[in-house]
Amino acid sequence: MSADTPRRIVFLRHAKAEWSQDSDHERPLAERGRKDAPVAGRRLADAGTAFDLALCSTATRTRETWKLAVHEFEQRPRTVYKERLYEASLGELIALFGETPDDVTNLLVIGHNPGMHGAADALSGSAEGDALARMTRDGFPTAAYAVVEFSGPWKTLEHGVGKLVEYWTPND
Repeated sequence: MSADTPRRIVFLRHAKAEWSQDSDHERPLAERGRKDAPVAGRRLADAGTAFDLALCSTATRTRETWKLAVHEFEQRPRTVYKERLYEASLGELIALFGETPDDVTNLLVIGHNPGMHGAADALSGSAEGDALARMTRDGFPTAAYAVVEFSGPWKTLEHGVGKLVEYWTPND
């Protein structure tokens, strides 16, 4: 692949989780989350992007979100569960993305806030239409996703190099 290969990264926040006595890492999806996750998956599947790789946090709510969303895909991408995605800072996320193999052009990340919102915002130096304004206004609710495109190797991913091409929430 050339140095200017177009790439796409989709940040999907886990769907709505229950509050429970269990540890935060083990919180399961709430009923609304079990409804919203397949809707987000269908929306992503309808966009027609074939994902080469999905990185998913090891938290229960992210794994459950992914399990429900991926059933909507025509083809399941290779999935890697990463403990590092749980409570990851922006710097940790960018470092993780920088480790992505260069044969991956379309990456899906299933994680948590504030990381998903922060990464999508930080990487987006520009945006199509009102996507950035809506993301800033609405925050990044559960089951929302943002699509950021950029060119070049994964290791060059840094603040402002991407373009926010889509922002979607279950309320859209």
